[in-house]
Amino acid sequence: MTISENKSINPLWGKKEHIMLGIESSCDETAASVVRNDSKILSNIISSQFETHRPYGGVVPELAARAHVDNIDLIVEEAMRSAQVKYSDLSAIAATGGPGLIGGVLVGTTFGKALAFANNLPFIAVNHLEGHALTPRLTHNIKFPYLLLLASGGHCQLLTVNGVGKYDLLGSTIDDAIGEAFDKTAKLLGLGFPGGPALEKIALDGDGKRYNFPRPLAGRPGCDFSFSGLKTAVRYTVDNFPKLTEQNQADLAASFQATVVSILNDRCANAISIFQEKNGNNKVFVAAGGVAANMQIRKGLTSLASNYKMDFIAPPLDLCTDNAAMIAWAGLEKLKMGHRTNLDFAPRPRWPLNDL
Repeated sequence: MTISENKSINPLWGKKEHIMLGIESSCDETAASVVRNDSKILSNIISSQFETHRPYGGVVPELAARAHVDNIDLIVEEAMRSAQVKYSDLSAIAATGGPGLIGGVLVGTTFGKALAFANNLPFIAVNHLEGHALTPRLTHNIKFPYLLLLASGGHCQLLTVNGVGKYDLLGSTIDDAIGEAFDKTAKLLGLGFPGGPALEKIALDGDGKRYNFPRPLAGRPGCDFSFSGLKTAVRYTVDNFPKLTEQNQADLAASFQATVVSILNDRCANAISIFQEKNGNNKVFVAAGGVAANMQIRKGLTSLASNYKMDFIAPPLDLCTDNAAMIAWAGLEKLKMGHRTNLDFAPRPRWPLNDL
């Protein structure tokens, strides 16, 4: 069972209208969005740097920061114009304050603070991970607490979301993040950058049962993840081929992806049991972050949730990957609780959710 997408619900303050400008620049997307507290996304503008980083096979932090500097004023201007709002219409300005590549985070927070100061508006620094964690409250009608799988290029965590700024960590990766495993495996297969979407696409033509890859930690208690051994197994298999054919690539991609789905379901099953024991009346399991856009992972988690009689939610694909709408919404959630950030806030390249 899946909860329907939220179209016009969840006003934060009754009938009073609040509008937030959000800015996101923690990695390789320069993004700005204007969101209203009735869950209406008035604009959501993203400038991707894929072509800039593609020749290097990954994100180059210095190039990313320079691109943010070049683009941020134009992206924010376009977001405000598309939303048809003025700065006097805003309740506050939110920007990602970390975690992420520090050069990019500095660009976004500095620009956001300058706009807030110039327009006499409150500034709110948003944790990038909390932006992902709260996105389902923007897109669906759900209440706290809920179980969250946060899966992205830099993170893989299972958490109980008890409220804004209130997270209980159940498990996390002990080595590679899941998105990192996808990207590095794609590189081993010669699929280029960005690797995750390329691997998912080629896996459609592959046999997911051809290669029996290891499932680190599977069957063990707890909710931690491990992906480095899986990635190493793929590398050893690739090294045994004198030359990879397209079918070899497809079968390896499909087998890797099927193994990841199996690992996630195993660890998430443990988390669901723990969550249900403490929150028996709450039946919502959420996946968020860029990796949650993978359709095979969504399919596997939907089946798992159904087995435990839980509702499975994943945001729309464009709100799984990095975007500023999630930052604007998290800013609205924090504004409702009276949160404000001083303009001397220092961006944080590392900022765990248990340190908000």
